[in-house]
Amino acid sequence: MKLQDILTVDCTQCAVPLNSKKRILEHICSIATNKIPEHTKFELLESLMEREKMGSTGIGNGIAIPHGRLSKTSQVIAVFLTTEQALSFDAIDNRAVDIFVALFVPEDCCKEHLSTLQSIARLLSNKKLCKQIRKSSSNEALFELISNTSEIT
Repeated sequence: MKLQDILTVDCTQCAVPLNSKKRILEHICSIATNKIPEHTKFELLESLMEREKMGSTGIGNGIAIPHGRLSKTSQVIAVFLTTEQALSFDAIDNRAVDIFVALFVPEDCCKEHLSTLQSIARLLSNKKLCKQIRKSSSNEALFELISNTSEIT
């Protein structure tokens, strides 16, 4: 599954003024609760934190893909945001992170989940695209940029 297939404009935010890993994860969960009403913000945060305990989802180059598995849900939800300032996220390259793509996936969709993560990582490996993402000046512009970008293979 491609990011373009699961991202919606109301789950896309540009230049969010947050400055800590915990706050960014809480903000992601606040956005996602509108799409996943069967789960509380706390349950969503718990799913992300559970994954972060296994190792940071900061994949390098200023990018993180926090993700969590959920019971009682059948849909995949993506939240895409950038921050005003890059923040410490314990990324594998020790660089601060300013591009976040969070996923919430059904507990029983492991294979599809891994495929989606690979697709997002491949998409964001395009340095030119990441530069455009960082320059986006509105939520709508950021959403349009992602929506109109073909996956890099």
